[in-house]
Amino acid sequence: MRVFVCAFLLVISLLFSFTPLVKSATPPSDIEQYLINAQFQQGEEAFVTKLQENANDDQTRFKLGVVQLMGATQKLMQSLYRYGLQQNILTQFFPILRLPVPTNPTPQPVTYQDARKILQDLLNDLTQVKDTLEPIKDNQVKLPLRLGLTRLDFNADGKLEEDESFWKTFSLLTGIPATEKAAQSLAIAFDAGDVIWLKGYCNLLSAIAQVVLAYDESKLFDSTAHLVFAQPQTAYPFLANGTGAFGWGNFDISDMIAFIHLINFPVAEPERLTTALQNFQTVTALSRQSWELILAETDNDREWLPNPQQKGVIPNAVVTQPMIDGWLTFLNEADTLLTGKKLVPFWRKREVRGINLNKVFTQPSTFDLVLWVQGTGAAPYLQLGRVTDTNTWLQLLEVFRGQFFEFAAWFN
Repeated sequence: MRVFVCAFLLVISLLFSFTPLVKSATPPSDIEQYLINAQFQQGEEAFVTKLQENANDDQTRFKLGVVQLMGATQKLMQSLYRYGLQQNILTQFFPILRLPVPTNPTPQPVTYQDARKILQDLLNDLTQVKDTLEPIKDNQVKLPLRLGLTRLDFNADGKLEEDESFWKTFSLLTGIPATEKAAQSLAIAFDAGDVIWLKGYCNLLSAIAQVVLAYDESKLFDSTAHLVFAQPQTAYPFLANGTGAFGWGNFDISDMIAFIHLINFPVAEPERLTTALQNFQTVTALSRQSWELILAETDNDREWLPNPQQKGVIPNAVVTQPMIDGWLTFLNEADTLLTGKKLVPFWRKREVRGINLNKVFTQPSTFDLVLWVQGTGAAPYLQLGRVTDTNTWLQLLEVFRGQFFEFAAWFN
């Protein structure tokens, strides 16, 4: 799951390992003042008021969307802090749980419904950001922004410590050295193409959230929530009191086996999967729109996503026309899979049928990870038809020099 926060941080954090791009910091803009002081609600109110005076002010609308997104990020981290998120081997596999949330000495008990609410709140916030950005039509909109200066009140104590700065989060998350001086000096000039890019990411994250919320994971929570939260309220409170017969450091190997075994989720809200499919299809459509705008740009101003004639703010990150062409080919191929016009190859030998991915979303059934890996879980979705060409994917890896997934997190 490529959560926006982690994907964005992992890419932009590379910037802070290089020499600052300008010699002196400039005074903070109005939006930067709100970000620096973690005044997301105040910033939202101010920009909403300004939009009431002029609903066509796309510059202000862009600022509003950014403030709302940063506020949503803070709310997410505060929720994880409230319930005592545990940093361990397991949570490192889930980007949303890799956020550097400090240890809470007095965590609150958390239920399965509380955990679902965290995800639903994030989904609601992403929907709000999408709704804010949707009316933007001005192709000349531009928002220079030093996002590294943003501060987030992780523990909701009303104080802003150094460790609660965005640039520090970069360093903690990636291990790449970062400094406040670099954050002060580095601005990205986000433009119209980046507005579409951000809308696409919000749709991607919304799709992922909808997929998780579509299934009933209560049994998994009851048996393994102690691996994630400090005080889970479950049917088995003894699990949180220490390891069992197969202890390995702070883990019990049987807990990990149970975690995999219990990825067997009945469908609880099937309509969410249909919505997720629509979100994924929106992602590919928005990505095309974004690159259409980026390719039409003639300036060269601190680009987040540069075209082949521009220089981006990420040092040594070059975007070529073959890369863009390859990405657009990927989007076309992804669409054929999402609509069921092409099938996903099946991994069992001597089986000529493929998997209809569209039906996985529109005709969902219980998701059992072990049975999917074995193949029988995919059986309801097997059919004859045209399977996506493996050579297409191999060519993408070649064009992106074997770093397709890294570029995909950036390109969206």
